[in-house]
Amino acid sequence: MQATRILPDLQCSLLCEEIRQEVTGNFFLIGVINFIRVPQLPVVALKLSLFNRWTAGVGQFTESARLIGPDQTTVLRKGEVKFALQDAALHATNVTVFAQVEFKVAGTYYVEVLVDDVMKLRYPVPVLVAPPQTPPQPPATPTPPEA
Repeated sequence: MQATRILPDLQCSLLCEEIRQEVTGNFFLIGVINFIRVPQLPVVALKLSLFNRWTAGVGQFTESARLIGPDQTTVLRKGEVKFALQDAALHATNVTVFAQVEFKVAGTYYVEVLVDDVMKLRYPVPVLVAPPQTPPQPPATPTPPEA
């Protein structure tokens, strides 16, 4: 019996500063984000890129990706991508760009990844305020006593 539809597995999801693709089809992930550290708030991230790779599915699907605020209800950005997998041994890679994201408050933001309205992954992205450190001043050199 041939399966006509199998919901795919999310092999990975990474929030990055930039994603580029070579002529060969391979991807470069630049600046994989663990957290966002800023000197002050509010701040605007010009571009955040989300790399999602799906596998072990068969059929046509819709990926929904969302960036959720610390209140866990406000959707800051969302994107949808339609994709297909002809065979369970294949994979599909989707890139979603969240442009001009304003972070108004510090806290834990969340990335949510769904396929056909089924939540596959939700992970935290902390936004931290860390004012720039002022380097310690070297001790003043004593002036020699006048003779």
